[in-house]
Amino acid sequence: MADIVGHAHDALASLMPSQLTFLQNLPKAELHAHLNGCIPIHVLQELASERAVSSDTSISNEIVQKGIERLKAGVVLKEIHDFFGLFPAIYALTSNPSALARATRAVLAQFLDGVPSQAAYLELRSTPRETPDMSRLQYIQTVLDEVERYPPERAALIVSVDRRMREEVARDCVECAVRLRKEGRRVVGVDLCGDPLAGEMSTFEQCFRLAKEAGLGVTLHIAETRENTIDDTLKLLSFSPDRLGHATFLGAAEQDFVRNTNTCVEICLTSNLLCKTVETLGDHHIRYYLKYDHPVCICVGSLPVSPSMNLIFVDGTQTDDTLPFRNSLLGEYALLMAAPPFGLGLSEAEITRIAQMGMDSRFKSPS
Repeated sequence: MADIVGHAHDALASLMPSQLTFLQNLPKAELHAHLNGCIPIHVLQELASERAVSSDTSISNEIVQKGIERLKAGVVLKEIHDFFGLFPAIYALTSNPSALARATRAVLAQFLDGVPSQAAYLELRSTPRETPDMSRLQYIQTVLDEVERYPPERAALIVSVDRRMREEVARDCVECAVRLRKEGRRVVGVDLCGDPLAGEMSTFEQCFRLAKEAGLGVTLHIAETRENTIDDTLKLLSFSPDRLGHATFLGAAEQDFVRNTNTCVEICLTSNLLCKTVETLGDHHIRYYLKYDHPVCICVGSLPVSPSMNLIFVDGTQTDDTLPFRNSLLGEYALLMAAPPFGLGLSEAEITRIAQMGMDSRFKSPS
């Protein structure tokens, strides 16, 4: 618990030993973890010490070098803003297959290894990057090689598409996912992520139709900020997604639509609190869905925040996850169990039901 800070730390600290044991042993699914936001800091520091700046010229060497020097010096991430300057370095350090594999292996171990493990099942997601050392297809294959070290009931991969991508790039990402799925590789879904105010959503309609026709699950970050328009939300809902990320600012009619279609909502409590898309747990939209016994999944995953929050995006990667927010899946579940004001004060039976919802909302592996 020493590595956990903030709301999750306070919730964990308030629990009795028996409650903590219950949460540790509860089978939980993590369905919203972004690869680059979950790389353990010590792995990044090791990579920074072992190799020179990447040959990737898409980002400034000065910015990259500054981030690498901070990592080598043993940076301590005390605030979310401490994390932002590291992203160019993270991309540089994971821009070849060997380093990417090493980072992926560490993220998987963080969630799946140990007794008890953080998660019984993990759907790791990542946006394929083309670098001088690998194509987008090679990127996905490299991550899959690590994912498939675990049995199908433990781990799978979601390929993410960034809202700022050109149509041809987004299509390439999805076509790579479809190709690998048909080859029997463990790609189970596609995701739409990135700056929630960017892009024209009709650009992606054919991509997600292609994914669904290939048997891939579809999850979409949706209605993440107050600035998201109703047209944006309705267009995304028209893609018939299987799951929704955050769905924080859906209107009443859209919430009813989500309930009527029984679409699972991926809930990231710490992310919402720290990015202030909700003021308190008492205000959180999870209460609406629990009232109707609607499927939700509790996740550590991320929230791309809007420019009005004075936070930033780097290359489409979200500004949270376990690294910047210093949370854990156990901590997220502690926020369900802890008595107010530290948590929602749910019972063991209610939390067991929520955990099962997450397990039931996993995307299907290729047969």
